[in-house]
Amino acid sequence: MRLSSRINRVAESQTLAMSQKSNELKEQGIDVVNLTVGQPDFFTPDNVKEAAKKAIDNNFSFYSPVPGYKDLIKAIQAKFKRENNLEYAENQIVVSTGAKQCLANVMQCLFQEGDEVIIPTPYWVSYIELAHLCNATPIIIEGKPDNYYKITPEQLEKAITPKTHGFILNAPSNPSGSIYTKDELKALADVLAKYPEIAILSDEIYEHLTYDGTHESIAQFENVKNQTIVINGVSKAYAMTGWRIGYMAAPLEIAKACKKLQGQTTSGASSIAQKASLEALNGSQDIIAKNNEILIKRRDLMVKYLKAIPGVKMNCPPATFYCFPDVSYYYGKSYNGKKITNSSELCDYLLNVAHVATVAGSAFGVDECIRLSYVVDFPRIDEAFKRINKALADLK
Repeated sequence: MRLSSRINRVAESQTLAMSQKSNELKEQGIDVVNLTVGQPDFFTPDNVKEAAKKAIDNNFSFYSPVPGYKDLIKAIQAKFKRENNLEYAENQIVVSTGAKQCLANVMQCLFQEGDEVIIPTPYWVSYIELAHLCNATPIIIEGKPDNYYKITPEQLEKAITPKTHGFILNAPSNPSGSIYTKDELKALADVLAKYPEIAILSDEIYEHLTYDGTHESIAQFENVKNQTIVINGVSKAYAMTGWRIGYMAAPLEIAKACKKLQGQTTSGASSIAQKASLEALNGSQDIIAKNNEILIKRRDLMVKYLKAIPGVKMNCPPATFYCFPDVSYYYGKSYNGKKITNSSELCDYLLNVAHVATVAGSAFGVDECIRLSYVVDFPRIDEAFKRINKALADLK
């Protein structure tokens, strides 16, 4: 049987592929420091776990409503108002099986063949492939490293054509950790407001992992509120990646379309996970600041190590849990006669020789860089850089 042309256009996730390679080496008994993972190494808070246990005992074991339980939707409403000063009606919110499904739903409902979707670099790996699944054409804008990989209004305006129907904004950014100031977002909003047919997909899943500066949502600007779909979830802030709960807030017609699509694909998200997420949003938020204190110390340690490596260039990331250094100084160098020419080959070298797993910057549209995650404890970061320093010094 043949596969569809649609799925053949989609590439495998390079982050998952590198993690798999790391696991294969571990199965051979090799000690690998895995810096690929995009999830906190903290445990889900006890109050959230207790809420899930209570939901099981109370027999929340039946199909859940397609858009989500009403009490969770009300909690999401309150979160948007409390933290972002954004107001949405209940029927503008849809709960899905992770923020990734929210993105996929929105893109399937909005984009089709002939449409162009503007995606700045560095981008999260799935944006491009989700656009391909819609038969849409990704239009890439290059974020500049001297501007923390953020784009300018001039770049955005230049990329817009009559075929443009979408713009994806990931802030805080995976992989660069960059955030946009309120003034920077206002400048982008003023461009997009001139084109009401362009949907703005604002991926804010790392909102609570902001250490320097303040998270701002582009949806706060009235001139683009009706164009903007905000994507978020509980995975990162509450260490709930495996619970698979994301949510979106959107203009009513888009929310209704996403409910219709979800009703024909996955239906409602896990009933138990929704009740756990309700507690995450309504319960104590102290865990976020507590975990962020640890992440900031890890970030500072990793940044110190990276800046001490000859030839490496990088910005200190103000958010997320990734570093995204420019390592192109080492391209053209060799080990045992084999030349390294790009980020993928350097990551393979670090994995096979240093036994440190990282992700190639090419997966995010910036081949000069690699991504390292600091969701491992301090001794493992120390060990990783002992190995990385030796491996890079061995390149000639």
